[in-house]
Amino acid sequence: MANATPVRVRFCPSPTGNPHVGLVRTALFNWAFARHHGGTFVFRIEDTDAARDSEESYVQLLDSLRWLGFTWDEGPEVGGPHAPYRQSQRMEIYADVAKKLRDGGYAYDCYCTTEELDARRAAARAAGKPSGYDGHCRELTAVQVEAYQGEHRTPIVRFRMPDEPITFTDLVRGELTFTPENVPDFGILRANGAPLYTLVNPVDDALMEITHVLRGEDLLSSTPRQIALYKALIELGVAKAVPQFGHLPYVMGEGNKKLSKRDPESSLNLYRERGFLPEGLLNYLSLLGWSFSKDQDVFSIEEMVAKFDIDGVNANPARFDLKKAEAINADHIRRLDGKAFADACAPWLQAPFANWEPEDFDADAWAAIAPYAQTRVTVLSDITANVDFLFRKEPVEDQASWDKAMKGDPAGLLTSARARLETADWNDPESLKQAVLAAGEAHGLKLGKAQAPVRVAVTGRTVGLPLFESLQILGKERSLARIDAALAKLAATAA
Repeated sequence: MANATPVRVRFCPSPTGNPHVGLVRTALFNWAFARHHGGTFVFRIEDTDAARDSEESYVQLLDSLRWLGFTWDEGPEVGGPHAPYRQSQRMEIYADVAKKLRDGGYAYDCYCTTEELDARRAAARAAGKPSGYDGHCRELTAVQVEAYQGEHRTPIVRFRMPDEPITFTDLVRGELTFTPENVPDFGILRANGAPLYTLVNPVDDALMEITHVLRGEDLLSSTPRQIALYKALIELGVAKAVPQFGHLPYVMGEGNKKLSKRDPESSLNLYRERGFLPEGLLNYLSLLGWSFSKDQDVFSIEEMVAKFDIDGVNANPARFDLKKAEAINADHIRRLDGKAFADACAPWLQAPFANWEPEDFDADAWAAIAPYAQTRVTVLSDITANVDFLFRKEPVEDQASWDKAMKGDPAGLLTSARARLETADWNDPESLKQAVLAAGEAHGLKLGKAQAPVRVAVTGRTVGLPLFESLQILGKERSLARIDAALAKLAATAA
């Protein structure tokens, strides 16, 4: 996509609640679009709803964007030529623009009460007509205004929509047309003078010279209103141009329903806590409505930026698939070099995740086991359960794993395996494997069945990292002591 003017896009969330993956996908597409075109990524905070916005959410938003690796060219803590970038600090600007719109005849006072509006809407629906605002106060006489004021009514301010269709080309969906009856006049100021989203969002875009508005499909219905408002702002000298719009497809969850903030899998914090890499999560989210290529789903953020453009976004809804997200994240984990992987795991090797005493952590043992863990974990939080056998004085007690592994003649198998392991070469995992294999053959078992009791005795779990490398790193003394403990437990149970 060629652009005659420098690209300027914005990401403008409200600081309410925890960030969700749909919000992140919107940020990603805007950021990648700006970076691909060498443009400007503006981060703006829409915090005019004092009842819902919170400083805690604001701080969390900034932290989340930094964790994901996004950088913004203008915005909070960075500044820029259009500061401030928090709407709560721009109220005088909105009041001034609203006055210009009203003085210029583009907006008018509306004295209708909620009850009157509800009654007229119900009547319109009953008659099979559109139930939007009917323009009742568009052309009030001075006498009517005086009468309303005599009733102590406080008006809101409505924008006067044009009486002709509005057509625009959506960058994702192509040409769209909205007829006047489906886009009625809308409020821009509350009765108390507070500005509404319908005013502040396009005013900020206009003043910040945003060239492309890439946002969710749920906001598509508001676009003709914003286009009409932009044109009025251009005529008033407030705006320079109408931006291009592109509406991103819905992200669908279970049951063909739009993924909402209330769905557990929508929370960004969930993925951070589970140990998704930012690169892995962003890679997957980029596939929700866009494709890198027909035969490649795993790629770096740099590769995405080099290839991303809005005309490659699909208008069809995208389905969120947690299993695919995990698989892509696992691929990114395997791409890390050894040190980067070990560093990334660090939070999950200490409180509150670690189930061992801090003084029992062995850095050398961790360095030895890390390469084997890197090829097997899906998310970084998997690492705790995979390596805890190294740092606990005793393996975890998991009765389900014990019952699953200790079938047939586990005591005989463990006794035989222990005898062979006693004389094996503990510097060579293959020697340890041959010892357990021989014990299994003596009991008519293949390696898979033979190693299960050994694994549970030593690690406490039926699945985990490669057993024989794990035995070697744990060491002969500790490994045999755990087999002895398992034998004693079996004997006590049998008695």
